[in-house]
Amino acid sequence: MWKRYGHLVAFLCLPALLAAQHKISGRITDARKRPLPGVNIYIKGTYDGATAAADGSFSFTTTAAGQQVLVGSLMGYQTLEQPVTISGPLQLTLMLKASISELKAVTISAGSVEASNDRQNTVLKPLDIVTTAGATADIVNAIKTLPGAQQTNDREGLFVRGGTGYETQIFIDGLLVRNPFFTSLPDMPGRGRFSPFLFKGTTFSSGGYSAQYGQGLSSALVLESEDLPTQSSYSLGASLIGISGGLDELMKDKKGSYGIEADYTNLAPYFDVAKPNQQPTTGPEILGTSLNFRRKTSATGMVKFYGYGNWSRMGFRKNSIEYPGYHEEFDVRNQNIYTNLTYKESLGNGWRLNSGFSFSTNRDKIRTDTIEKTTPAYIRSLSNLSQARLMVTKALGVLSVLRLGGEYQYAVESSSFNAYEADYVDNYSAAFAETDVYFTPRFVGRFGGRMEYTSILAKMSLAPRVSLAYKLNDHSQFSVAYGDYYQKPEPQYLRFNRSLGYMKATHYIASFQRIAGDYTFRMEAFYKKYRDLVKTVPDTSTTGTGYARGIELFWRDRKTIKNLDYWVSYSYLDTKRNYLYYPYEVQPDFAAKHTASLVVKKYFPGITTNIGATYSFASGRPYYNPNLPESKFMSERTIDYNTLGLSASYLTTIGRAFTVFVLSVTNVLDIKQVYGYRYSSDKLRREEIVPNAPRFLFVGMFMNFGIDRRQDVINNL
Repeated sequence: MWKRYGHLVAFLCLPALLAAQHKISGRITDARKRPLPGVNIYIKGTYDGATAAADGSFSFTTTAAGQQVLVGSLMGYQTLEQPVTISGPLQLTLMLKASISELKAVTISAGSVEASNDRQNTVLKPLDIVTTAGATADIVNAIKTLPGAQQTNDREGLFVRGGTGYETQIFIDGLLVRNPFFTSLPDMPGRGRFSPFLFKGTTFSSGGYSAQYGQGLSSALVLESEDLPTQSSYSLGASLIGISGGLDELMKDKKGSYGIEADYTNLAPYFDVAKPNQQPTTGPEILGTSLNFRRKTSATGMVKFYGYGNWSRMGFRKNSIEYPGYHEEFDVRNQNIYTNLTYKESLGNGWRLNSGFSFSTNRDKIRTDTIEKTTPAYIRSLSNLSQARLMVTKALGVLSVLRLGGEYQYAVESSSFNAYEADYVDNYSAAFAETDVYFTPRFVGRFGGRMEYTSILAKMSLAPRVSLAYKLNDHSQFSVAYGDYYQKPEPQYLRFNRSLGYMKATHYIASFQRIAGDYTFRMEAFYKKYRDLVKTVPDTSTTGTGYARGIELFWRDRKTIKNLDYWVSYSYLDTKRNYLYYPYEVQPDFAAKHTASLVVKKYFPGITTNIGATYSFASGRPYYNPNLPESKFMSERTIDYNTLGLSASYLTTIGRAFTVFVLSVTNVLDIKQVYGYRYSSDKLRREEIVPNAPRFLFVGMFMNFGIDRRQDVINNL
């Protein structure tokens, strides 16, 4: 009986069931109207759908009704989500657009070298920086093995394409780092203050860089800090010159983390054995610490804090060239704090917010004295910088993007020489707009401009910037760039002369780049025109001029020989400038015509050891000889610069700790290096400017609990 009634119920309901079925049919093609077989087409949130046939046709039925979303997906194409209203049969014509991944699309590359963890066209990674022999794990020292950077190891900063160290600016998460190097003493440049492993991305722009960044005539080194770690980890380190330790703790909900690191360095015991050229009187001694905090605020938002503090002291004594038979002493005490707070969030509809605030303070106390001959001189300086930055970006289609932003800086510069004091306050503001426009997947243009105003100069500048790039094939592209760049004169000039103007440089760059698998080749030509450089003779003014032009080559090979990685860089630089006390345009004393580096790293799996070597060369640099007539100003050259560094890293496990034993030696062959000459005021005596420690030996052990970086080392080769 139930069977009979069941048939009756089915018969009575059949018209209603048939009425609820709606037929969806049509044809799907690509952007050129060619049929796309194999596309999965379905109603979102249901199992109703079909697969397109060879001619792109499809047909299926669904019980869904009303407002729905029809989805079409196929690998290699952008997923289509099209709203539809279902109230009866639908006949549709659909189109899928090709998916343009970052690997297939052209990118802006003129003047810029990307070095990050998450890009396939990486030239250097953080691990590269650590394992580069002779770099002593310093970001700037590793960058010096790339084209465009000079081997200026007698002074502080990164010197790029004929520019001074002051003309290169360093940014962390878009915010300027005011004092990125430890305070130096004469002929002893300070190294960078931070570890490369704190950053997931490094962009070295040797020219033509984005309108997002300003106040750098030559170059921008842009660092992007790490996001959340994958797991908690702890580290310990010990070496001949110090100890270190730290932790990076991932919270239980895996949405936040915090970390702290501390290190102590004391070179005094080392210099007791390996005697430097100048006799140490204090230290060198450094105490450093850093803190970080990261927290996801939503599925698309994150707050990050990073800060470090360094306290250092060092002093040296040397024979006086001015007063034969006497000694000169230099002593410096430095305190530096840097903090950086950023917030990123998606605002919807393709808009994204990037904001940040930072504060830094740097205090130096310097004493100079010629023992028993002169009265000691005391130099004190204080540099504070507060800054805020806001940028919004809008996605325009798949790859094109619009950036709008602004920043404000409040700087306090104070200094004293014995009883004489000089200080100033500067309010700096800037606004920028920039867009990346993809005319086709192979052709992109970046158009932007930056407007800046500084109260100390009471002047405004407007800097247009343009870059174009065309992809020749899947691996090669050609790029060109043009831009104007402005920068305030250095604080030591602004303290005494408020009538100065902006310094200016105009960049013209053309580059070719080919990245295919484990091979990288770059060739770049550039021309840079300087205007309004600082002159100190006859009076302090911004009337100096200059130019820099050259060609650079880079080749990296990670495939030809198994487990062997090497890169070669070469730079030719023709530069002259008339600035400071120069009587006319000449090659400056920090610039070499020819610079080259060869970096080789070989991994031996059987003994889990990485061996590295770095050879660097620079042709002789000009130096000032006061005994020559003005017509021969800067006409003499130092000897060529040569150095070979070696390193070895043995990877093992001690207990549960991934452990690395490191041995590193700079200038292994003890090649003589002369950076210039210093003359006495009566011009009768001179001394060579040479490295304080001609060769440096480092031996250390580093243990990490929680994250095994051995595979990183293997994958890096």
